[in-house]
Amino acid sequence: MKKILIANRGEIAVRVIRTCHKMGISTVAVYSEADRDSMHVQLADEAVCLGPAPSSESYLRGDKIISICLELNVDGIHPGYGFLSENADFVKDVHEAGIQFIGPSPEAIDLMGSKIASKQAVEKYGVPLVPGINHAVEDLKEAQSVADKIGYPVLVKASAGGGGKGMRIVEKASDLEGQMKTAQSEAQSAFGDRSVFIEKFVTKPRHIEIQLLADNHGNMVHLMERECSVQRRHQKLIEEAPSAVLSDALREQMGKAAVNVAKACNYSGAGTVEFLLDADHKFYFLEMNTRLQVEHPVTELITGLDLVEQQIKVARNEKLIFTQNDIKPNGHAIELRLTAEETTQDFLPAIGTIEVYNSPTGDYIRLDDFVYPGYKIPIYYDNMFAKLIVWGENRNQAIQRMIEAINQFEIEGIPTTLDFGRFVMQHPKFIDGDFDTNFIKTYYTAESRNEQDQTLLKAAALFSYLEFNEHRTPVIAKHNSVKWKKRKE
Repeated sequence: MKKILIANRGEIAVRVIRTCHKMGISTVAVYSEADRDSMHVQLADEAVCLGPAPSSESYLRGDKIISICLELNVDGIHPGYGFLSENADFVKDVHEAGIQFIGPSPEAIDLMGSKIASKQAVEKYGVPLVPGINHAVEDLKEAQSVADKIGYPVLVKASAGGGGKGMRIVEKASDLEGQMKTAQSEAQSAFGDRSVFIEKFVTKPRHIEIQLLADNHGNMVHLMERECSVQRRHQKLIEEAPSAVLSDALREQMGKAAVNVAKACNYSGAGTVEFLLDADHKFYFLEMNTRLQVEHPVTELITGLDLVEQQIKVARNEKLIFTQNDIKPNGHAIELRLTAEETTQDFLPAIGTIEVYNSPTGDYIRLDDFVYPGYKIPIYYDNMFAKLIVWGENRNQAIQRMIEAINQFEIEGIPTTLDFGRFVMQHPKFIDGDFDTNFIKTYYTAESRNEQDQTLLKAAALFSYLEFNEHRTPVIAKHNSVKWKKRKE
């Protein structure tokens, strides 16, 4: 594989290009008119414009991408995440054109892309499922019967969904009909499939996912877990590895279950199995993402593996050169997604021009980004522009290093999640590991933000006081109080 086209944009395109260059592989970037000045275009060996800014006219034009590959003698396509990364029809077209898709088979993507079909498949391998039904529900009476059986609250969920779309929590029976129709309508609009199913709503779940690697020769390993419970609108903002709550025994159980999910769809490449973990530490299969995850850097930092490199090697039909016993965690890693949004206004997305961009540096800091001073955040795409990742010998050290990195980061011109990240890192519940997916709703309130700000102001005042008196030494008076005198220079 001598030339790879990256069918994506932003930080993931930059990240893939860097690994390709490390491996001596030539790269082709594709871009929309809005991304003409983007970093991935500058870093690639070749770059081709796909079309206008809207994704439907650029990054989702699989036919154009394949034509570019044929014209430039491209050997493989890396899809990144989002856009065409989980489009089975695109993968089939890529294969038919004689190009290698760096990812799983279209059959695996199809199977795991359906929440109903995937649940039916993994159930045969003994993977725990949330109580509910694993087929589409159309009839209201059937839905009511299921909900009554498993007990409220229940979750009405789109089969083809993701990102919180087509998902509705139903607290009581009288709300079921209306919420079910809303979920079906959203699912049809977002995914072209109105199928929904019903499962028990886990009230205080943690979101734990297991990273997988599998080759084309039947070898499968898991690379341990990531904790992804700090979310807004079912979308992650902070991830860490390993989780603060998993025991070695539970980690092994979840890892084996994840491998069984991969076996259920004959998986190859890098993939992630997502689980819900309830308050009693019982875990349930949620879904499988048949692609690289946004949060993959935290796994890379604790395993020492380059997951993009592993994806490319699998696509070249190479065997994994390590076994499950070789995978040992080293330290702790935390990732903060940096997005352009007003965190104090319900995380309202924002656009604008980055006026100042001075990033932190350090041996323990990794920054995956694609922006620079003068870069304009476009309105057409996801508003994540960087990922700040830190490593520590243990979780406490990683938290402190994240705080230091956030404090060093200077970004002006757009609102970001930096202050939110600092809030989370300093919150007692996060520090103790005592949180779930309701963290933002429960703790990120105006009152709690103000309380933390006041605490920081007091700490800053104390620090200033100590700095002012740094040239003074305490003298213990007879009544044991402390007085100050000037130190002799």
